[in-house]
Amino acid sequence: MSFGLFNALVEFMDLMNRVFRQYLDMFVILFIDDILIYLRSKDEQIDHLRIVLQILKDQQLFAKFSKCEFWLGSLAVLGHIISSKGIEVDPKKTDAVKS
Repeated sequence: MSFGLFNALVEFMDLMNRVFRQYLDMFVILFIDDILIYLRSKDEQIDHLRIVLQILKDQQLFAKFSKCEFWLGSLAVLGHIISSKGIEVDPKKTDAVKS
């Protein structure tokens, strides 16, 4: 898709939602151009990653490997830290308010 198109983001999000519809909120969350694959147990991680990568391949979509991160213990998203402990506010976001 060409850069600068007014509705490019909307079209891209619609495409990604259609491509991953079957797995949304089961183990995939999409946010703009990010694909978050989450798991409930370590046994699921390889299978879920394989499914997502196969879907991308089948749809001729590409993920830039240098931007990918795998098997993270926690993740900073939209001002929150998501981990096995739950969801917490990112301390970096509250430091300015505290000081």
